[in-house]
Amino acid sequence: MAAAGSEGSPDSVITNEDGMFKRGATGDAIRPKFSILNPALTQTLPPYQTACGITDIIAHLYERYLTNTKDVEVTDRLIEALMMTMIHEGPRVIADPDCYEARANIMWAGMMAHNNSCGVGRTQDWTSHDIEHELSALYDCAHGAGLAVTLPAAYTYVMEHDVTRFAQVASRVWGCKMDFYHPEVTAKAGIEALRNFLISIGMPKNFEELGAKKEDIPELVKSLCYGNGREGTLEGFVKLSEEDCTKIYELMV
Repeated sequence: MAAAGSEGSPDSVITNEDGMFKRGATGDAIRPKFSILNPALTQTLPPYQTACGITDIIAHLYERYLTNTKDVEVTDRLIEALMMTMIHEGPRVIADPDCYEARANIMWAGMMAHNNSCGVGRTQDWTSHDIEHELSALYDCAHGAGLAVTLPAAYTYVMEHDVTRFAQVASRVWGCKMDFYHPEVTAKAGIEALRNFLISIGMPKNFEELGAKKEDIPELVKSLCYGNGREGTLEGFVKLSEEDCTKIYELMV
């Protein structure tokens, strides 16, 4: 499927069912030296899994877009172009699963989104992926579906860290009108546009639709903040504490 971009990336995810841990693993030893991308092989994917892949691709782009590095206009524009491609091709392929052209553009975008061409020379986030991995581990939900619920909540929570960046993607990618006097209005509109797009292609919007439970939040936070050698915090676009992660999960309910 077109999603993880594993055909061009050095990244993988491993699930340990003893304890239900899901963790990322990375290294150039697992980056393919050569790969062939055949979009026709994705045409039999069910719409739900196709939408999960589209969501994962968008997440890979956002994880790089949310940077604390200044003056990265070239990679900003690359990311924005790939996001706009997904916005155009997503509904098209959901409506017509046999559309080879849409499948081809999505597969190519998926690889470009995660081979790190868009991440060169800039800090990256990845806290949203970490937050979602706990959902997939505990509930065995599709990664893309978990991200669809996670991304709007996480971005709403960290938006104030760099309102201008969120307003920029809202204006450039989602077509929101820029409010120069109140950029937070534009930023919020962009996050809402992301949420609505993911719902429109068939993704869940909250814990209930994902099959997650509010009462499990303490367990999710403990595994998230102390698993994988962590010591109570997540490092990324914004440093997140246990309290922060709890509030983000609560926004998903």
